[in-house]
Amino acid sequence: MSSAPASPSLSPSRRAWLRFKRNRLGYWSLLIFCALVLVSLCAELVSNDKPLIVRYEGQTYFPMLKDYPEKTFGGDFDTPTDYLDPSIQQRLSAGANWALYTINTAGPKTLNYFARLPNPSGPTANNWLGTDDRGRDMVAQLLYGFRVSVLFALALTVTGVVLGLLTGAIQGFFGGKTDLAFQRFVEIWGAMPELYLLIIFSALFSPSLALLLILLSLFGWMGLSDYVRAEFLRNRQLDYVKAARALGVSNSQIIWRHILPNSLTPVVTFLPFRMSAAILSLTSLDFLGLGVPPGTPSLGELLSQGKNNIDAWWISLSTFGVLVVTLLLLTFMGDALRDALDPRKADQ
Repeated sequence: MSSAPASPSLSPSRRAWLRFKRNRLGYWSLLIFCALVLVSLCAELVSNDKPLIVRYEGQTYFPMLKDYPEKTFGGDFDTPTDYLDPSIQQRLSAGANWALYTINTAGPKTLNYFARLPNPSGPTANNWLGTDDRGRDMVAQLLYGFRVSVLFALALTVTGVVLGLLTGAIQGFFGGKTDLAFQRFVEIWGAMPELYLLIIFSALFSPSLALLLILLSLFGWMGLSDYVRAEFLRNRQLDYVKAARALGVSNSQIIWRHILPNSLTPVVTFLPFRMSAAILSLTSLDFLGLGVPPGTPSLGELLSQGKNNIDAWWISLSTFGVLVVTLLLLTFMGDALRDALDPRKADQ
């Protein structure tokens, strides 16, 4: 009798992905988080005060791609068209004219000058989650603010991973005096008052995301560096590294092609938690007025508005809900990644 053919062996990354998928909470958190990020990246197509397409008197216009003067649609001025103006909306809906609007007819800086309620106003048919104290739509603020937070967190995570990998690999691979010198530098650098530096630089320079990213990146690599250093210190004593040295492989090739791929488990597990910390950092700094430039959609600024407008419960509640959901999704993803990459569960 011929034996049945053996099933093909799976790669370690494939087995880790299958273990991750078996964690339903983490897997669905990843799908939901990716969907939210995708919607926020396409925010202009979801929430905008300009129509996607306008058909007026036999001509087709694309207001999102070009600013048209009000006279184009029968107005009186050469200024850019305010598509929330009731008279403009009436002209665009008269006869054979039509306009295709986004799901939410408000952008990140939209101020509805024709609103009937004082600001901040509660949820209405036009503003599903109400408006903030400047009259800006809360749905648009949350959507665009979420995008700013996620992109900032992603950029901060990437820079932290690059710096952490570089410094940790150098310390762990070479060891000795190199490791000792780097450790003393990390201890001194980590003792610097990060918040005071942020306050000083905020007073010297105008607020910007680039400045904030640089300042936070200077301190955000140390946690990961310790993990990478420990992995390199352990792996450099193993037989495959000794064999590579005996074959004359250069240090850079040993680090890049041999030790680093076997030291990525703490790095991958670190990513969701690092993104959570970055989002919290940006939100906290915005709450204190040390974050993004004024006028930029920000979850921290909305929380500050909620504190200053206790009666406007919709501001605090909706912003807090977005933050909680975002951080929970990242936490569930991080827990699932940690379990999927745990070597003790490799055969499960």
